[in-house]
Amino acid sequence: MNQLEYISPCHFGLEAVLKREIIDLGYKIVKVEDGRVTYTGDESTCARANMFLRTTERVLLKIGSFKAETFDELFENTKALPWEKFIPKDGKFWVTKASSVNSKLFSPSDIQSIMKKAIVERLKSVYKIDWFEESGNPYPIRVTIRKDEVTVSIDTSGESLHKRGYRKLTSKAPITETLAAALIMLTPWNKDRILVDPFCGSGTIPIEAAMIGARIAPGIGRTFLAEQWSNLYPDKIWMDARNEAKDMQLKDIQMNIQGYDLDGDIVKAARQNARLAGVEHLIHFQQKPVSELSSNKKYGFIITNPPYGERLEEKEDLPALYQEIGKVFGSLDTWSYYIITSYEDAQRKIGRKADKNRKIYNGMIKTYFYQYMGPKPPRRSNNR
Repeated sequence: MNQLEYISPCHFGLEAVLKREIIDLGYKIVKVEDGRVTYTGDESTCARANMFLRTTERVLLKIGSFKAETFDELFENTKALPWEKFIPKDGKFWVTKASSVNSKLFSPSDIQSIMKKAIVERLKSVYKIDWFEESGNPYPIRVTIRKDEVTVSIDTSGESLHKRGYRKLTSKAPITETLAAALIMLTPWNKDRILVDPFCGSGTIPIEAAMIGARIAPGIGRTFLAEQWSNLYPDKIWMDARNEAKDMQLKDIQMNIQGYDLDGDIVKAARQNARLAGVEHLIHFQQKPVSELSSNKKYGFIITNPPYGERLEEKEDLPALYQEIGKVFGSLDTWSYYIITSYEDAQRKIGRKADKNRKIYNGMIKTYFYQYMGPKPPRRSNNR
């Protein structure tokens, strides 16, 4: 089988989580960089990575990389890539996104225009035609330039992979599905432990936890752009990936996952989203303020995304809110709690320094994932 290179982007700060996922799927890591992981695999890797990776935004098929400091170099090196191996004669192709960091070439529109011309010139010479109707399947091309190193790829996913298909209704400041999954995977939570999100919004963290616990593949409810590319990927690999996803699901499973929010309409939306994700029976949603959070269970987990004042009108409420969080969470003395927030004063208002603190970029917002570790539960005795 052909060995191909794939690139999966992720939130800055979550590269190690994505790397572990890729290794667990059985693929070899080539490179880990800020916000992306490169790995090798065959044709089936495209289908399985799209189906099973929880923490990436998309799966990109790498076409090549080269150095370019001038537009002439960009044109010639782009033209030298074997585009005919990937794009058929009737393929619709365009440079959908160009990004440049610390490089001499920095105008996205110029980069896109020059690369498109270079690809056209290459394919004209190979296919011996002067005009491309581009009436066939779409092949959106992405390019990143970092320190003058150009990486070119084709997007196999289409719509971003954080769009699992279940989140029809959202709260004011939703956390993406990929970020929610990564936060859960950064903790030692497992399906046998109670999990509570007291600021659940539209339910993303509880839903992602339920999907992880029930081993529901994140891509099971959607399609992917590369399914249309019969010149590259046979139908069988997609069928095999879906069958693998169905076989791995745990059907008869019980979990104690709870989501609370002050807004009753948002709680209804969370229930609807959980229903669409197929995990409604695994999560208890309730309209309730954080001040009423209590439990007689031990060794539970809180993973949450509380308000952090991105809107001006919320900022004045933050000190009292985070003091309340510290008081309520602290009363659950055997619990572990994990909080993602951009509120700089969070630890001081909570009243305790986090055991671990991880910087994560949520889009352009710098956030901190504060990790407060509770005691480990005692080991179960094997004696009968």
